[in-house]
Amino acid sequence: MNPLLKARQEIVIKGKEILATKLTVGTWGNISCRVPGENYIAITPSGMSYETLVPEDIVIIDLNGNIASGTRKPSVEVPLHMAIYSAREDVQAVIHTHSAYASAMAVARKEIPGAVEDLVQIVGGNVRVNEYALPGTEQLGKKTVKALEGRNAVLLANHGVLGVGRDLNEALKVCQVVEKSAQIVLLAQLIGGAVELSQEDIDGMRSFYLNGYGQSKS
Repeated sequence: MNPLLKARQEIVIKGKEILATKLTVGTWGNISCRVPGENYIAITPSGMSYETLVPEDIVIIDLNGNIASGTRKPSVEVPLHMAIYSAREDVQAVIHTHSAYASAMAVARKEIPGAVEDLVQIVGGNVRVNEYALPGTEQLGKKTVKALEGRNAVLLANHGVLGVGRDLNEALKVCQVVEKSAQIVLLAQLIGGAVELSQEDIDGMRSFYLNGYGQSKS
C-alpha cells in the first residue's frame, strides 16, 4: 500500500478511537505520524470532527511544516508536532488529547508521579508538566520538548495531554495509560497519597518494557 495512504488511514482510525474512548470531545486534540520511508509527516486537519474524517482529509506536510499534499488546513499545532519530531528521532507518532483526569492534573500544574507500574513502563517515569505557552506557538513546542525529555508523555499546562510512541498504537496506549494513572493518583490522594516507585525499579521496568515485554518477533 502507498505509505501516504496508509498513514492517512491509520490516523483516521485513531481519531475515531480517541473520540470513542472519551480521550477528547468535539474536534479538539490532534494526531500525527511520520510517513515510513518518506520525509513527510501526516497530521489531522484543523477543526474537523473525527467522526467524519476520511483519509483525504489528512494533511501531508514536509519536515519544515509546509503542506506537501492535501486540500485541508492542517492542525494549528503543527509547530508543536514538528518541534517534537525534530528533537526526537525515536518518536514516530504524536497524539494530543484532552482527557478529563489528566487534564485536571495539567490545570493544577501537578505532575503525575511515577507510582503506577504500567505508567513508568510505557512513559519512562513521572509525567511532567510543561511551562505554559499559548496553543499553536513555537514557544509551546520548545517548552514541551524540554518537559518531554526522556519520557513518552507530558502534561500541557492548562491544556491537556500529549503522548508519543514508536507508532500510533503505542502513542494511543500512552495517552490511555496516562489518563488511567491520573485517575488512580487522584483517588490515592484521598487515602493518604501515592507512593512513588524507586528510580531503580522504574529503570528496571522501563528496560523490561522496551526489551522483553510482549511476544518475540523471531
